Amino acid sequence: MRLYLALLLISIIVFLLQLPELQSLAEWNKELIKQGQWWRILTGNYTHTNLPHMGMNLLALWLMGNLFRPAVKNLLSVLSLISAIVGITLLLSSMQIYLGLSGILHGIFAYYALKEALSGRQSSWLLVAGISIKIGWEQWYGASADTASLIGARVAIEAHLIGGITGGLLTIVTHPKDKNRHK
Repeated sequence: MRLYLALLLISIIVFLLQLPELQSLAEWNKELIKQGQWWRILTGNYTHTNLPHMGMNLLALWLMGNLFRPAVKNLLSVLSLISAIVGITLLLSSMQIYLGLSGILHGIFAYYALKEALSGRQSSWLLVAGISIKIGWEQWYGASADTASLIGARVAIEAHLIGGITGGLLTIVTHPKDKNRHK
């Protein structure tokens, strides 16, 4: 129940940030961040170009919540950390404006899929392979033109890569090396 309340709260925040008055204050904008509007590093991850973009990302968030069933505290910690790292790292890219939850979603998926795989759930290696292939494909061939048309913007494959790498590294850093050491 707590997981669904957390997902609902995140969804409400994302929906509210879709309102034009709030979106203009929250979108990730490199120039405005450099001028001192640092909150955009985090809030930009929760803004979207249009309703289909927002709906697609929120659907993915809810599906991942149901697939992985994370503890709420862990989900919020992972989400916050990946948000910060994606937002900060994008400052090193050529991107000027970024809107979307997808960088975080790639990170969350990579984190929980790898966490499950390293904990012995063999089928989760297929999820790890799938997210790795998807991100690699985008880096090599670019994103789907249909997706770009749907969201009305270029797909931020840089955010997908940063999120995926961050999620994977976060799992490796936090996963116990020896399951017997705590016994």
